[in-house]
Amino acid sequence: MKFNNIQSCHLGPEISAEQFIPEHFFLYVLQGAMTAFDGKENYSMEPGDYCIARKNHLVRYTKFKDEDNAFEKIIITFDEAFLKRFLEKHPMTAGSFRNDNSFLFVQEDPLIKNFIRSLEPYYNGTDQIDQAFAEVKREELLLILLKNDPELANVFFHFSISKCRNWRNSIRKLRTTGRQRT
Repeated sequence: MKFNNIQSCHLGPEISAEQFIPEHFFLYVLQGAMTAFDGKENYSMEPGDYCIARKNHLVRYTKFKDEDNAFEKIIITFDEAFLKRFLEKHPMTAGSFRNDNSFLFVQEDPLIKNFIRSLEPYYNGTDQIDQAFAEVKREELLLILLKNDPELANVFFHFSISKCRNWRNSIRKLRTTGRQRT
């Protein structure tokens, strides 16, 4: 199974430049490993791990190829337009969310593993899912995530501009931290 959908890709032992996360996305590591640092927290992912990367966060990451010299992942973006359409179909309210982590690791759920396996037939011979099914599969994943953790609604459906984060200090922390803390 080979799925690899990301706009910017950095591979190697070097740490990436700062990356701004413009939209929420689901990240599933198929092969290799990944570490990330957001100025205060370290995150690690191995094959089979998955999480939500949060919109409006700034991170640095490093991807590591496995013994077969491969790094593969699945990324499914939950952009604001999609989330608003979803909310029209499935009304719910969003409250506050106290966790400010850049990556939210989702509790293990067999439905998520089954969902990942279900994607393979929908790919059209490229690294992109056939557009006829993309919206339906994103909706399916979001329903699974919300069933698994209803508190995620407070992350996904909070459309106001994020609290004024001190971006200058965040960037300074990321730049002055030459290596991610482990």
